[in-house]
Amino acid sequence: MEKCPAGDRTKKGERRVAMGTEWIPRAPKDQRNDHRMYDESRLNAPSPPRTTYEKRPLSDPDGKKIKDLYVAWVTLDNEAQYNSYTLDMLHATAAAFDKASHDASVVCVVLTGAGTKAFCTGGNVPEYSEYYVMRPLDCQEYMSVYWRAFDAVWTSSKPFIRCCNGMSIGGGEEVGGVCDLTVAADTANFGQVGPLHGSTAMGGACQFKSLEMTMQDAMWHAISCEQWSAYKMFRKNYVHKVVPILKDGDRFIRNPAVITERWIEDGEIVYGEFKTGKEGEKAAERLKTLPRDRSLLDKACMDMAWTFANLFPQQVAMSFQMIRSWKRSAWERTKSESIMWWGANASAYGEFDMGMTAFNTKKLTGRSDVDVIKLRQMVAAGHPYDAEMFEAVLPKPK
Repeated sequence: MEKCPAGDRTKKGERRVAMGTEWIPRAPKDQRNDHRMYDESRLNAPSPPRTTYEKRPLSDPDGKKIKDLYVAWVTLDNEAQYNSYTLDMLHATAAAFDKASHDASVVCVVLTGAGTKAFCTGGNVPEYSEYYVMRPLDCQEYMSVYWRAFDAVWTSSKPFIRCCNGMSIGGGEEVGGVCDLTVAADTANFGQVGPLHGSTAMGGACQFKSLEMTMQDAMWHAISCEQWSAYKMFRKNYVHKVVPILKDGDRFIRNPAVITERWIEDGEIVYGEFKTGKEGEKAAERLKTLPRDRSLLDKACMDMAWTFANLFPQQVAMSFQMIRSWKRSAWERTKSESIMWWGANASAYGEFDMGMTAFNTKKLTGRSDVDVIKLRQMVAAGHPYDAEMFEAVLPKPK
């Protein structure tokens, strides 16, 4: 009889012994190949403006740190300019997202802003106004870096949480909007400013908000330049959780400038609306005196990470990929055109030049906006976008 390999057959009465797998060639168990494709040299620059990357130990809801598992905190650090991002910061953010995605010890990624006043207010206006205007090809290159940051999220197996520690305006809404979930400080304001400053919210807001809000709300919020509170954004299904960061003594309190104690007034939904009149003025004055503490906000993000850490990683990854596909599809449908349009919109004396120049020179003129009514009147009269129009609608130095 032909001899069979061990474990294949046994003699009568003998117990079958399973064949070992040691003979199969395998890589060492502690080997980790490096799949990163982004340059990390811009991460953790010595001083702002910069993007920083920190691995914080995963903690359970009681604060117990878990050995060998982490949450990656990516921080937009440019507090002097409300955490607006420069080109280097975009490069670093893309690298940070990729770095976290290829680190098996990282269970979740948190994107936040430095301090307690601003999450992010979008692209850096001085950089836009002083460099990118009249450089359309450079604008296209800039958008390709922005694009890579988004791709690093779309292809990641990790959950991405936006820890919105303060105002989220303009491009801050877009680079933050790519994240899967948002936890917001209740002092945060959300809004677009592009149509007011010569730009379009094409970096994610026009694409994402029409999926997460109703079409009517998305139309208004992405175009009107009206700012909404964190509580209103929660009501509109754009924010997962709102957390207080203001303290009165040892006690956390809700934002006094926002209506949170009632839902309806005179037949209108008022929950999440800003207080107005004398009530609003009084609340604004009180806000100036209250200290801010983001410990509850950061803990809320860590608690979410803890939830995902206790679920099978492949199932979490696949679930996020499937749900993200809606946002990704909306982005992919328009991203190529967006890159080209941003370059085309950067022509001399155009709306982008007008809007960015006005905002960048507001300390000299006392105003941040051009006279759009005057512009429309000149267009109606047949006037071209030229140096004469530029000068006519731009605020003048004091």
